[in-house]
Amino acid sequence: MMDWTDRHCRYLHRLLSRETLLYTEMVTAPALVRGGALHLLEFSSQEHPLALQLGGSDPEELAKAAKLGADAGYDEINLNCGCPSDRVQSGTFGAVLMQHPQLVADCVAAMRDAVDVDVTVKCRIGVDDQDPEVVLPDFLNHIAKAGCERVTIHARKAWLQGLSPKENRDIPPLDYDLVHRMKDQFPALHISINGGITSLAEAKAHLEAGLDGVMIGRAAYHQPADVLCAADPEIYGAGTATDPVEVVHKMVPYIEAHLAQGGRLHQITRHMLGLFAARPGARQWRRTLSEGAARKDAGTDVLLQALASVTPLAQAG
Repeated sequence: MMDWTDRHCRYLHRLLSRETLLYTEMVTAPALVRGGALHLLEFSSQEHPLALQLGGSDPEELAKAAKLGADAGYDEINLNCGCPSDRVQSGTFGAVLMQHPQLVADCVAAMRDAVDVDVTVKCRIGVDDQDPEVVLPDFLNHIAKAGCERVTIHARKAWLQGLSPKENRDIPPLDYDLVHRMKDQFPALHISINGGITSLAEAKAHLEAGLDGVMIGRAAYHQPADVLCAADPEIYGAGTATDPVEVVHKMVPYIEAHLAQGGRLHQITRHMLGLFAARPGARQWRRTLSEGAARKDAGTDVLLQALASVTPLAQAG
């Protein structure tokens, strides 16, 4: 979710759900340790529980980056072994690490020694011509022995040669059954599933079948209300469903503070375009925000104007 789940997106999502675990976009360890880009670690205290997702392949450097993340207040440090982008491959991290399970184990061990918070891994079922039936259990065995207790598995291969990052999210076939078998094989490992899951109903089916968690990425971004508004009562048995109209109003003070600091409206509202997906007025909501928020002097009046097009309830608000 690089360039998507920034701090503004996460603040919005936290208003939609209090219980779900949120993840940052991937931050590279070299950017933090060598580049000193500590601004990438900034977040609102209201975003907890929150995991920092790191990219890297050098155990010592990842340990230092993990320490920076833990000191910044993150609840979890996650090592990305699933991203297939060219930028990631050139840095020898992301999905290419599926080919180097011992290196990943060394990274996990070094990170765990550096921090007291959970160190977790996100991976694929394999890459290129690897046999997932062989590669995935071997990979899980390595990281489990290194002390990793939680892993999220994207149930697709990543083809590092021949497919673009976008194609890697859709073309390789999903193998949910393999992920479920891994839970049977590694009962002590907390295993979450990822890939192609678009609804709470699908998430609940995986949980009821024995998995420990479900990660939803693109659907939670493009239709956030559909996925997140009812997550707390339906998945966690906590609280009540949230109302996206009320959430928009709650975003106003946050946006005003951002604008007062010199920020632009579209930096936040670009994450809100799908908030009313499939609801009456959703097209006008998107159009008003897309066109109005791009203006240099755009303020929260644009947001409220867009909200008025969604429902009579929004107009009354």
